[in-house]
Amino acid sequence: MRRLACHLLVALSLLLPAAQAAAAAGLDDPEVLEAWVDGVVWPLMQNNNSPSGTVAIVRNGELVFAKGYGFEDFAGQVAVDPHQTLFRPGSVSKLFTWVAVMQLVEQGKLDLDTDVNAYLEAFRIEDTFEQPITLRHILTHTSGFEDGFLGYLIIADPERALSLEAAMERYQPIRVSPPGAHTSYSNYASALAGLIVQNVSGQPFTEYVEQHIFGPLGMERATFAEPLPELLAERMATSYKVEAGAFVERPFEIVANFSPAGGLSATATDMVRFGQAILNGGVLDGNRILSEASVEEMLAPQFSHDERLMGMGLGFYAADYNGNRVVGHGGDLQWFHSYLGIDPGNDLTFFVSFGGLGGSTVRTSFAPAFYDRFFPREEAPPVPPQDFAERAKKYAGSYAFWRSNFSTIEKAFGLAGGLQVSATGDDTLVVSLRGGAKQYAEIDRNLFRETNPLMSLTGGFSPRLVAFQENAAGDIAGFVIDGLPFMSLRKLPAYATPNFNFLLLGVAVLVFLGVVLRRFFQRSAFRTMPAADRSAWAAALYAAAANLLVVIAGAVMLILLGDRLFTGVHLPVKLWLVLPIVAFVAGLYLTFRSVVVWQNGLLAGSWARVRYTVVVLCALYMCWFYWFWNILGFQYL
Repeated sequence: MRRLACHLLVALSLLLPAAQAAAAAGLDDPEVLEAWVDGVVWPLMQNNNSPSGTVAIVRNGELVFAKGYGFEDFAGQVAVDPHQTLFRPGSVSKLFTWVAVMQLVEQGKLDLDTDVNAYLEAFRIEDTFEQPITLRHILTHTSGFEDGFLGYLIIADPERALSLEAAMERYQPIRVSPPGAHTSYSNYASALAGLIVQNVSGQPFTEYVEQHIFGPLGMERATFAEPLPELLAERMATSYKVEAGAFVERPFEIVANFSPAGGLSATATDMVRFGQAILNGGVLDGNRILSEASVEEMLAPQFSHDERLMGMGLGFYAADYNGNRVVGHGGDLQWFHSYLGIDPGNDLTFFVSFGGLGGSTVRTSFAPAFYDRFFPREEAPPVPPQDFAERAKKYAGSYAFWRSNFSTIEKAFGLAGGLQVSATGDDTLVVSLRGGAKQYAEIDRNLFRETNPLMSLTGGFSPRLVAFQENAAGDIAGFVIDGLPFMSLRKLPAYATPNFNFLLLGVAVLVFLGVVLRRFFQRSAFRTMPAADRSAWAAALYAAAANLLVVIAGAVMLILLGDRLFTGVHLPVKLWLVLPIVAFVAGLYLTFRSVVVWQNGLLAGSWARVRYTVVVLCALYMCWFYWFWNILGFQYL
């Protein structure tokens, strides 16, 4: 029986390469490839309300697939054309900025390891830390800036766009970690690199890219100009959101303030021309945009929190798809979601972009499904070590991305983000993100692999590995996710976790609601109280009502503004920010009144004073909540 099993294993090992070769060969059959892409893309778009999409694939230097899905214009029933319809690649735009930087490095006009202040003219980056920020830090997303976007990263009104230099000066974020310490994705740093290109070259960034990248590569339907030139605007895929079961048109998203970080508009076939030039070592159709040595340096690993995971190149980041190292970049605006992948090992380049909020799931699902079909890999699931329970507790907790805001009201968005790591009873860890969860088993020191590759963490995102980092004391300080080398995570103290804050927030709201209802249903008893008692309960009522008003008005504001919340700090937001100030003052006044209550033995007995103190503690928690999450005052740019 054992001999039979050995023969079967040998046979399977011989058949597996043949099966993998046969799967990859399907890429060379146009009918097979189209049938597969159609079978994946159409259901994903329909299930996720994506109105438009485009896919282009280059294999062995030839465009083997290019197709549009859905409509660029629903009202006119204009179908998407991969050669003509422009999509918004979002942060894939950064790759053009990185290439522009490296072009100037080749010319000796820029140095990757020089303080970026040497290349700035109208302002300076603050010297928060002893170590200066360099272009190498920017290209590896280790500059250490906090994140920020509210009201200025993406706008709807082109009249609100500033010059690149003015935007970089006005919206400079604070530095929260030393350069090179943590990966923290930064749109600001990326746009700053574009400003440096503009300053050193003497050309506006948009013109520089047009002349030195788009032109040589024959990218005739690509531009950073916003609004779009008239001829290109005619074929721009319209932005849509879903309302009442229908696609409703949304304004063209303006990224001009941070254009080098995400302002590109282009067709799928133009995007794969760029990808093919990178795959060719910087040349396409005899036109060279970079030296082969520069391309090699950009694609080589440059920074990683754990060398066992795919890390950052210079601007390009690497992902592992069934053992294939794919370099490239993803990109997301609100209404478009894209990915450019470059696979040197398989001589392959592909670009996908999908519209609508649900387009994010379609784009994150495409590459894993593509490699599972054409480059499959059989891998036995990891066996959890039986002694893992002894170590599990040190990994458990709440984590937040270093890509966070720390100094403005945007910090409050952290209440809805982050990841939770929990230990299970079967010697694995569960990583949870936005309602999705996935199990991981320990395979090496602080390294974990997925137990079920068929299950995604969330929205088609299915990281294979996670690696935890220890601090000098040996405690777990954070971790990094395979496929996201540009966004490491930090472990949160209990008071900064969403669970802690939402629990206390819920308790406080219930207590405040009880105070308001008691005052309403016991009006007659309130009127007969001694004046001192009535004054004390009035203070509690003011604090409770003010805090309830903050919560209720905030919810109404979010509903009314919807997706407009992020395109500007609108009047309803500014009016709402008055309410936490009122609630804060009411809470402090209530605290003062509680001292009087206890000193003078007010209210009807100790139990009444204890109940009163509970209200005071809830009000004090809300004061801390407003302060800690930067909701107190007008803390926005």
